Amino acid sequence: MSNPVFFTPEGTLNGLRPGDSFVLDGSEAKHAVTVKRLEVGESVDIVDGAGTRLVGSVTAAGQGSLTVLAVDVREEPQPAVRLVLVQALAKGDRDELAVETATELGIDAVVPWQSERSIVRWKGERAAKSHAKWQSVAAAAAKQARRAWIPEVRAAVDGSGLASAVAAADLAIILHEDAKRPLRDVLEDWNGRTSHGGAGAAREVLLIVGPEGGISPREVTKLSDAGAVTALLGHHVLRSSTAGPAAVVLASDILGRW
Repeated sequence: MSNPVFFTPEGTLNGLRPGDSFVLDGSEAKHAVTVKRLEVGESVDIVDGAGTRLVGSVTAAGQGSLTVLAVDVREEPQPAVRLVLVQALAKGDRDELAVETATELGIDAVVPWQSERSIVRWKGERAAKSHAKWQSVAAAAAKQARRAWIPEVRAAVDGSGLASAVAAADLAIILHEDAKRPLRDVLEDWNGRTSHGGAGAAREVLLIVGPEGGISPREVTKLSDAGAVTALLGHHVLRSSTAGPAAVVLASDILGRW
């Protein structure tokens, strides 16, 4: 079984080497000691959410702190193709469920999208609180999945903002029930044409998911004009909480991320 994971702020693991000691404190240490009840000698991973992972052994577990002896410290690079979920705001907790599941499956970033047909609206104080909630959901899911990276939750966008993001992406895919081409074909064709960019040629793919009422024809036209393509995920209509994670699975396989 993999080691339990605890987060520390980005940069706090910098410069550590095998044989060094690291002291985890704050809420994560409290969780490790009082909830997980970790004891001396147990193995743990400490990650900074930005790709650094310390694999170590507990040498002291006190009230409010956990001391870990580093056995290995390593940098886990991001994949050559980054997947970004553009998730339309949805009622209930369906958008948060999409973020949670997509994070467990390996999404690299999330973009909240205020689409025309979104019932939920992020305005004023609610916008800041909702964005913070998505960040919290992504962090918790990354911890559950033992990830060294916490997906970035980018600023919310409206239709114009999303069109700009589409224009800047290497590939932007609208998951749409009326699309003619299967998502598999779109991804395989694009990957075959662009996979010879050489080292350092990082690429980014947007997976765009609409709200409960679907993406409006006007939005499809606007995003297509900006460079997006439509793709059919399957023969059945999926919920807004399901479509994104399902696309992440397929894309991760086709693009060699898994």
